[in-house]
Amino acid sequence: MTQISLVVSDVDGTLLTKDKTLTERARTAVQRLHKAGIGFTITSSRPAIGMRFLIEPLALWLPVGPFNGSSIVDPEMRPVEQHLIPASAAEQSLQILRAFGADIWLFTADKWLIDNPSGRYVAHEQHTIRSDPAIVTDFSPYLASACKIVGASADAARLEACEKAMQQALGSEATAVRSQTYYLDITPPGFNKGTFVEAMAKRLDIATSAIATIGDMQNDLSMFAVSGVSIAMGNAADNVKDQATHVTATNEQDGFAEAMEMILKRNGVG
Repeated sequence: MTQISLVVSDVDGTLLTKDKTLTERARTAVQRLHKAGIGFTITSSRPAIGMRFLIEPLALWLPVGPFNGSSIVDPEMRPVEQHLIPASAAEQSLQILRAFGADIWLFTADKWLIDNPSGRYVAHEQHTIRSDPAIVTDFSPYLASACKIVGASADAARLEACEKAMQQALGSEATAVRSQTYYLDITPPGFNKGTFVEAMAKRLDIATSAIATIGDMQNDLSMFAVSGVSIAMGNAADNVKDQATHVTATNEQDGFAEAMEMILKRNGVG
């Protein structure tokens, strides 16, 4: 059985509880990985600024992957790799999101831009990423510097239909996948959490079979597909669980810590 050299974790719905808390058991589990010589890093649909608060408590020293892994930044939040959505695809995605009635958010490397401050999930996102948006009346000046565009909607079924329409319309011009039931993320083409895992394997000179990944949503499937061990959270949808090699408890039941303890045992660390 291949020893695990690196763990790559999703953040929301996985590492954190519903109220965006890092539990003491989860923090201790990552500390145990460090002591056992197992690398640990995170990748998320969040912007880089929304991952900063986890660097110190988790003692992260490897690069992290914001924007669904389409960017890579070091623990000081300095860019290692950055990719952008083609401006034409960004404009087309805005049109489709408007047609489906979703609120539009545009993220650049350092800004969160919105045009509807009364949107249903604005306050939630402020709490999640610990940052405030800038309000604009026109996204056009920012289309050429878009790292991620989000469609936010409380209508889960309609957002799922929007995801399919977006994928069909954009094709290979951008990646469109839901990171939550209420968020549809559009990110640069050819990059995802799976390519982040592959980049980390290359950086550390290890095989992807020696990497374990853990997540809960559709956007985590790309990293499940390229890792030796994949773990779905107990709160994940059935189709996510079906594509994982293991299923742990929910994020409200310390499922992340339980999974890390399983990996430690697999590596012979009591």
